[in-house]
Amino acid sequence: MKKNLCSISRSLPLVIFAAAVLGFTTVNAAAAVHFKVTLDNSLAGGDQPVSGRLIIFMTKSDKPLDMIGPDFSNPNSVWIAAEEVSNLQMKKEVDLDADTLAFPSGFSSAPSGEYQIMALLDRDHSYTYFDRPGEGDMYSNIVKASIPIAETTLTLSKVIPEQKVTIPANVRVVEFESPMLSAFWGRPIKMQASVVLPPTYDKSGTQKYPVVYSIHGYGGDHLSSLGGVPTMTKEMSDGTMPEMIYVNLNAHFSTGHHVFADSANNGPWGSALVKELIPYLEKQFRMDAKPSGRFLTGHSSGGWSTLWVMISHPDFFGGTWSTSPDPVDFRNFTGPDFTKLPAKNMYTDANGKEYNLVRASGLPIMSVRQYVMQERVLGYYGGQFASFEAVFSPKGDDGQPMPVADRDTGRINFEVAKAWERYDISRILRDNWATLGPKLKGKVHIAVGTADTFHLDEPVRLLDAELKKLGSDARIEYIEGRDHFNLYEGGLRERFAKEMYAVARPGAKAAAK
Repeated sequence: MKKNLCSISRSLPLVIFAAAVLGFTTVNAAAAVHFKVTLDNSLAGGDQPVSGRLIIFMTKSDKPLDMIGPDFSNPNSVWIAAEEVSNLQMKKEVDLDADTLAFPSGFSSAPSGEYQIMALLDRDHSYTYFDRPGEGDMYSNIVKASIPIAETTLTLSKVIPEQKVTIPANVRVVEFESPMLSAFWGRPIKMQASVVLPPTYDKSGTQKYPVVYSIHGYGGDHLSSLGGVPTMTKEMSDGTMPEMIYVNLNAHFSTGHHVFADSANNGPWGSALVKELIPYLEKQFRMDAKPSGRFLTGHSSGGWSTLWVMISHPDFFGGTWSTSPDPVDFRNFTGPDFTKLPAKNMYTDANGKEYNLVRASGLPIMSVRQYVMQERVLGYYGGQFASFEAVFSPKGDDGQPMPVADRDTGRINFEVAKAWERYDISRILRDNWATLGPKLKGKVHIAVGTADTFHLDEPVRLLDAELKKLGSDARIEYIEGRDHFNLYEGGLRERFAKEMYAVARPGAKAAAK
């Protein structure tokens, strides 16, 4: 799921929303709110036109702020309006109507009072994916204004600086130009990974190592977990973890998280991984180039990715250890059932009750409707639900992924949902068990918290029931009381590593010491 959907802290205030705040662009009788947005003369290269998604953030917070962004703990506390702009130049201005495309509704319907307001130009349309501005994005100082207001001027005067990532000494960053993906897109497409080498790698000279292919969750990339490398390296040196090579794969693409699945919109990412990137890596590094030495692990969208890669290439890998995966049974896609005919609704159940998407301590924080509506304002490119459509949906006549549901009403397009079946992991296993069952014996491991923040334990239980009917030996663990963010507390990663090593080196000690 969305990474920050996925960056919510366990200390979130518990906010229960009412139906009255679930509107989208409801405009009251007050005059529409407009913002005049200009470029400051001090910006370097400001004489060159800039384009991107212009986003206005507005909040009633009394705390002085340096930056404003969405608040997933209290989604209706931050008002957001946006539009696409092209060729914005100095001495010219954009007139943004904050009632045309806004969340939670048009700005003119905001309660009266003083607000803090900020403009941001997302130049590469990456804000929705990373949930933060990126290098080169422009933003304004925060200004204060009172509602009702007719018009406020915001000046883009600051630029997000270059984002530097520290690469540990035992990490090699790899870029590989994929012939398969390049042919699909008609331009060079590179696959990326960071390779974490174990402590004895440079000393041994000839020793080969088992390899763990790790796939990040939504909102990450191949560099996002490097901060944990020193701790992992020390644990390998101390003998707490066995020595293995860890390859952090990059699943981030312009459309969101491509989950290493071959798709009509993103191209053959899964095939390119197995047929091109991994063989290339095995020539560059001393890896166990055999199924018993290749393992998969990932969390959230990475959990779904690793399950998908495992069942798509069951002979190639020695097993997957997948945690809190995105929906693995489309009868419960974080609430809605995409398999029903006639088609149902993505936002509400048969009784009209809103599906909850985000919870904390058992209480609702954000509904599916709220999340999808906010995503539409922040930008289609790379959004979580847009990311699902880029993978699962057919390509439409306009060249874009076909929407699985109407964004305004939530009504599911059954023809599109029907096409999603080819990515329904539970259905695929059920329909192809005679072939897949023997190949997956001992290879499927899933762990999820019983209080998962995004209800991802619910589709896992559906998959679990199907696997039990099939006689599978898949190990599915439900960790009591754990949510999406604290699942790994208590040594889960270290246990997984030892289980993988036991497959690669039967009978050997799990660690160097």
